This record gives sequence, C-alpha cells and structure tokens, in this order.
Amino acid sequence: MFPFEINDKGAQISICAGKAKVDLNVDFQSKLDAALMLLPFRSSGNPLAKIFGRISGNPLPQIIGSLCIKHPNLFGRSKRLDVPWVQPAEMPIVIQHSISPEIGIHGLPVDNFSYSESGGVNLSRFSIGIDLDQSASSNWTNKTSLILEHVRPINDDGRSISRDLDGFPVTASGSNHDSAVVLKQESQFVEGNEFNFKRFSLQIEQAFPVTPQWRVFNRFKFVASKGVKLGPAFLLTRLMGGSSVGDIAPYQGFPIGGVGSVRGYGEGAVGTGRSFLVANSELTISLNQMVEGAIFLDCGTDLYSGRHVPGNPALRQGKPGHGIGHGYGLRFKSPVGDLQVDYAINSFQQKTVYFSFSNLCLNLKSASKKKQKLSTLPSPAFDSSQLSEEPLLQLLDQ
Repeated sequence: MFPFEINDKGAQISICAGKAKVDLNVDFQSKLDAALMLLPFRSSGNPLAKIFGRISGNPLPQIIGSLCIKHPNLFGRSKRLDVPWVQPAEMPIVIQHSISPEIGIHGLPVDNFSYSESGGVNLSRFSIGIDLDQSASSNWTNKTSLILEHVRPINDDGRSISRDLDGFPVTASGSNHDSAVVLKQESQFVEGNEFNFKRFSLQIEQAFPVTPQWRVFNRFKFVASKGVKLGPAFLLTRLMGGSSVGDIAPYQGFPIGGVGSVRGYGEGAVGTGRSFLVANSELTISLNQMVEGAIFLDCGTDLYSGRHVPGNPALRQGKPGHGIGHGYGLRFKSPVGDLQVDYAINSFQQKTVYFSFSNLCLNLKSASKKKQKLSTLPSPAFDSSQLSEEPLLQLLDQ
C-alpha cells in the first residue's frame, strides 16, 4: 500500500520504487473570478478531442501542485528534482499511438550510404500524458508534459520481438517491451525581423522508475538556428545536438543522416550515437517571386559515441560515424505550400535527389517574409498526420 491522504483541499501520495521515491501533492483552489472565466465544452481543433472529448466547466478552476522525484542517479549526478506548477483544472489529456519502421537505428545502408533499407524492426508506441503549456515571455514558449509511454518492437509481420536480425536486444529491459514515466520539458525562443532571425529550442526528457524494473534515463536535444539577409541573398545556419545518459534502448540513440540532418545520406546512414552534432548552412537567392535557388553544406558526427549505444547497431552495419553532404536545390512557392528539391552529394560521391514539402496550407493567408524564411532549412519529409483539420477546411472552403 502507498501512503495516501486526501481531504477537501487536495491529495498527497508517496511512492517508493527500489531506490527511487516519488512524492506527488495536489491542492485544489476554487476562486470566484476564475470560475466566471471558464470556457464551455469544446471539441474542435484537435481530432483526438472529438474522440475522447475534453472536460471543462470544472467547479475547481485551478490546480496547484508539486512533484518531487528522488533517486541516486537522477540526471546522472543529482538526487532530487522538484517541479511546482499552477495550472487551470482543464488540463488536456493527450493519447497517441503509432507504428513505424525503425530505419534510423536498425536500417541497413545501401548504395554508398545514400539510402537505408528496413532492418526488420518496427516500433509500436503508445503514450498517455498531460500537457501543461505556459508562456514565459513574448519570445519564449514553454511546455511541460508528464507522459506514460509503452514501446513494443515488432517485426515486418506485426509480431512482437525482443532481438534484431543479428540476435541483439532491441529493448532496454531485454523483454519484448519497454515502459517508462517521462517528464518532458520543451522550451523555444524566437526573435526576428525582415533582416535576420534567431531561434533556439531545447527538449529535456527525464524518466524515473515507478517499479524497480522500469528505466531511469535523461535525454536532451537542442536546435539553434540563425538567418541573416545579405543583399539579395539569405544565409541560414543551424546547429543541432544532443546527448543521453542512463538506461536507454537502442531505438533511443540519435540517428544521423537524411533530410533534416545530413543530406546525401539515407536516414541514419551516417551513424547512431548517444551524443551527436549536426551543422547545416544554406544560402538562398531569389530567382523570381515564386522560385529561389540554394546551395548548402551539411555535416554530422556521433562524437565517437556510437559504440555506447546498446548493441552497437551502427558499427555492425558499417556506418562511418561522421559525414559531409553538399549540393544545390530549388525552392518553389505556391498558395498551398512550398516544394523543396535538393540535389545532394555525400562523402562517397553518391548523388541523391530529395523532394519535400513545407508550409503546406499555411500560405492561404499572407505570411510575413520572416516566417517563410524560418522554414527553408531542411525539414523532415511531409507527413499529412501532422496537419490540423482547420487549414484543410480552409483549403476546401476556397
């Protein structure tokens, strides 16, 4: 039994799991002025809200709470983490499920590392969590999430697996699934005008064990980008990096290579590491109102951390661990989105052509030049599941 106490002001619970201890305290406050500002029930905007709904009109319009996590290896060195929050009682519950091939880690590079084939490992992910959104200033945005996630590797036939084709474990637990409770913090800074812009984003994930069998790890990733107008041209630079410590699974390594990373290589074909750095630079010049030309240079490295990923998948697949890609491309602008075509050459002189979309349906209303420039760095290939319903409805209305 866990020590548990509840009264008219809130609830408190303490959980001991092996060396870890979690104290959760929630206080409920009812304020008349806040109660008058409650919004009615709404289900528009998020497709999941139409399925699960959102609860509002709560007579307890505000929740004040704190979360305290104590563990000898928390963040690798610290022993305690305190997270206070003040949030309206209407906190959206986010439920996600996806099944996707794990090509970035377990993919097999072919054609001089320009393409990655499936290695027979796919990931079925299910997560449920609470998102707490807060804005620190006009330029900063912050989001804190508490997530319960369950990951189950499967083969191409949809059957659960615990090892890859070479017989190495594909989970951290050694079984056919991994579970973790993750506290995720995301922050982003954006500032700019028509001549330059700066953007910085940071994501930190800290997992702690609810049971002794669950994992403890810390993982962070950052992206810093800057753009400067140079006469008729525009120079864009971006630096990405990250690192992880603790009980990570192979699929939690950082894949390097592909669109959004080092062009000229297949997805994850440069390498996989516990740490990584990727740098992108791109110079674009307007050819006319609808077309821009670009030249670019990408490079990435696993910082010699590939051997520390469980199972060492990068070494077994012969990935170099570092690579450079360069080339040129065209950017086509249209009222319904931007088309990006890149011709890239990797360190092995292998040539690859990439097609990708960005700003889809976001240009239906006039956008500032700054916002258009923000999206011209290499981005992942278009995924229609990332679109909300509202832009699509606006497109159909027109």
